[in-house]
Amino acid sequence: MNHPNRTRAGQPRTEPASEPWSGPEPRPSFPVLRLGGHVALPVHPRSVVVGLVLLVILLAAAAATLSLGRLGVPLTQLPAVLSGRGEATHLFALERLRGPRLAVAVGTGIALGLAGALFQSVTRNPLGSPDVIGLGAGAGAGAAFAALMLPGIVPVPIGALAGAALAIVVVASVTGTGLRDPGRLIVAGIGVAAMAQAFTHFVVSVMARDQASVLASYVNGSLGARSWDHATTIWLTLALAVPFVLALAGPITVNEMGDELADSLGARASANRTAAVVLSVVLSAAAVSVAGPIAFISLTAPQIARRMSGAPGPNLVLSALVGAVLLVAADLAVQHAPIGEGLPVGVFTLAIGGLYLGYLLIREWRRGKL
Repeated sequence: MNHPNRTRAGQPRTEPASEPWSGPEPRPSFPVLRLGGHVALPVHPRSVVVGLVLLVILLAAAAATLSLGRLGVPLTQLPAVLSGRGEATHLFALERLRGPRLAVAVGTGIALGLAGALFQSVTRNPLGSPDVIGLGAGAGAGAAFAALMLPGIVPVPIGALAGAALAIVVVASVTGTGLRDPGRLIVAGIGVAAMAQAFTHFVVSVMARDQASVLASYVNGSLGARSWDHATTIWLTLALAVPFVLALAGPITVNEMGDELADSLGARASANRTAAVVLSVVLSAAAVSVAGPIAFISLTAPQIARRMSGAPGPNLVLSALVGAVLLVAADLAVQHAPIGEGLPVGVFTLAIGGLYLGYLLIREWRRGKL
C-alpha cells in the first residue's frame, strides 16, 4: 500500500512552489496607506507603535522646553498660554523666546532625519550621511558666505543650498565611483568638510568682532535667539519637500535591492537616486540656514529608527520623529543639564554623535566594508 506522501519510487513528494496557500491562517501582509495615486506607504504594526511612543516623547520634551527654567511657563498654565491667554510674561516667553526655539528645533530635527534616511537608503550605506560626506559643512560655509560676505544680495538659504550642492558634487567627483564606495566616501567627505570649515574660519577672521561672534555661534550649530522667521523658513521647506519625499518612499525601498532589480521592476534606480540626493541636499541646506550645521542627527536618526521598527526600507516617518526627539532633547540638555549647559547644541550633538560614528566605523570595518 502506497504512502499518501510518497511517489511509486518511494521518494518524498515535492509540492509545487506555486500551489496556493492552504494553511489555517492567511499569508502575513501589511496594510498600505495610500495618499493619492502616487504615494503608497506600508504600515507595519510595530512601526505604528514605535511612532506613537516617539510622538509622546516629543510632546513631553516640547512641554519641558516651554516650562523649565526661570522664564518657563508652568505646566498648569501652558494650555491657557497656548490659546493666547495668560500672564503677559508667559505670553512673551512663548512668543519671543521658547516658542520660536522649539518650532525651529522640531522642524530642523525632522529635516535632518529625513535627509539622513534618504541618503543612507539610496547609497545603501549606514555611513552615507550628509554629515560624513561634508554636506553640512559645505552648507554652513555657503550660508556664512552669503550672510556675511554678500549681505542683502544672496539670501542665506540660497547660500546654504549652493554650498551643500557644491560639497556633494565635489565628493562624488573625487571618489571616482560616485556615492557607492563607503571608504572613498568617508575620505573624500573628510577632505571636503575640512576645506569648508577652513573657509568658514577664514570668513570669521576677516569680519568685524561683533559679526564674527555671531557667526562663530552659528557655525557651531545653535538654536539660541531663533525667531519666527527661522521657523517659517524650515517649516515652509518641509511643506514643499515632504510630499516629494513620501512619493519616493516606495521607489527608493525597491532601490535598496540593487539597481538592476529595481530597473527590471520599473523603479528607475538612477532617477530615484538623483531625486533623493537633491531632496537630501535641500533639507540639509534648509536646516543649516536656520540653525547652523548641527552634527550627526542625520547620521543617527535613521539608524535608530530602523533598529526600533525592525522594518525594511528607509523608515522615513520614524526617522523624522527620531530626528525631532534627538534635537529637542539635546537642546534641553544644553539649556538645563549641568554637563552641557551653555554649549551650542551643535557641539553637544557632535560629542555624542562622534562616539556613535566611531561605533559604526568599527562595525563596518569588522564586516569588511571599509
